[in-house]
Amino acid sequence: MERAAKALTRWFIENIGKDSRIKIFAGTGNNGGDGLALARLLHEQGFVPEVYILDIGSGYSDDASLNLKRLENVGIVLRTMASAKDFPHIPPDSLVVDGLFGTGLSRPVTGLPAQLIDHLNSSDADIVAIDIPSGLSGDNDLDITEGSIIRAKYTLTFQFPKLAFFFTENEKFVGTWEVLPIGLHEKFINEVETGYYMTDNELVRPLMKTRDRFSHKGTFGRCLLISGSYGRMGAAVLAATACLRTGTGLLTVHVPSRGCEILQTCLPEAMTSIDSSGTLWTEVPSVDNFDAIGAGPAIGTLEQTQQALYKLLETSTGPLVLDADALNIISMNRQWISLIPEDSIITPHPGEFDRLAGQHKNSHDRLISQIDLAKKNRLVVVLKGAHTSVATPEGTCWFNSSGNPGMATAGAGDVLTGILLSLLGQGYEPVDAAVAGVYLHGVAGDIASSEYSPEAMIAGDICQNLGKAFKLINQ
Repeated sequence: MERAAKALTRWFIENIGKDSRIKIFAGTGNNGGDGLALARLLHEQGFVPEVYILDIGSGYSDDASLNLKRLENVGIVLRTMASAKDFPHIPPDSLVVDGLFGTGLSRPVTGLPAQLIDHLNSSDADIVAIDIPSGLSGDNDLDITEGSIIRAKYTLTFQFPKLAFFFTENEKFVGTWEVLPIGLHEKFINEVETGYYMTDNELVRPLMKTRDRFSHKGTFGRCLLISGSYGRMGAAVLAATACLRTGTGLLTVHVPSRGCEILQTCLPEAMTSIDSSGTLWTEVPSVDNFDAIGAGPAIGTLEQTQQALYKLLETSTGPLVLDADALNIISMNRQWISLIPEDSIITPHPGEFDRLAGQHKNSHDRLISQIDLAKKNRLVVVLKGAHTSVATPEGTCWFNSSGNPGMATAGAGDVLTGILLSLLGQGYEPVDAAVAGVYLHGVAGDIASSEYSPEAMIAGDICQNLGKAFKLINQ
């Protein structure tokens, strides 16, 4: 707890002026103990915090009691709140520190604590939450429509992020979160059982393959991409560009005949396989000479295309990359899920996933379903979003740390399809391809965002920055 308080204090010294009106609200448990220890250390650094303790008659934890005694010895005035009439006025220019409740809540917050949380939220003051916003469950599927939850501007969490931080519904509570290391022992960390991990540069760098001097184009995979339909050839161009920019040796794109000229004009480095239909995908080319196959971007869902996808699923022996309309077709024929080859990578966004697996009440519910789908069907399920998650056939899940809101733009998913296809064709294991590919996609998006802004960037900018992303990961 003392190390946690010191980490919090360093953050305040670096980010908050000493003339700030800091009001610390502490509970009587260990989260409150963190708040009390923070108050003491801030006082030692020249801050003038005010401390308010919520007393609901449950007694103090040992650590909270110890820190209360330490705080009394330094002369800080403490105020106890036993009813709503004890709640202080909070000017809008105050900085509120939330140390009421920590992780492990088993039910929504109600009663006097809920009244206090509502009082803090209505103050218009910025709120800094210690470890987790009070009232928010760290990893349980609590109904967030019940009870009261702190709406923090910043959440300073200890050692690792909480699972709840990766769910879209919780953004309004968590705000901007930052992980503060507090020196937990590596042996203890390694012994904690979890199925959830976060992807970062340290993890991805060792996954990236290096190139031998005497390699040739055949060394880096022969990929087949099935994409595009009349009026929607842009998706094929984006996915194909990303596939080549990610390093595939040879790429063939199967397109409707009327899309051939578009593809060869935009991307002369790609070869084409031409469908007998001028407007859509109707037939599966010979797949014997390809190391990886991807299908889906902008292929449409007409009956002839559905039958072509069925034939691909039925005849393929190796893992596929399936996205977009390929997934929409499978959701129209759910029994086809069992036909997808094991270790294939599927990349739905939440809407596509719900069409595949049924409706979900919230992100936590969808996550459990994602993992279940991956385990039951031996698939790698990439659920796209702000923190894209990769569920593996073994039941583990990796949350991505790269990327930004500027990537919420048409074609960004097509780019990801091309990246994953390329890595799979180069011999990456499917899980490694998914984890590394999603991270690479996000890093390229971050570089594009810094250059163009989140508002102005487009999917093609992600493709054009893949080279810089490789350099950044490998440096």
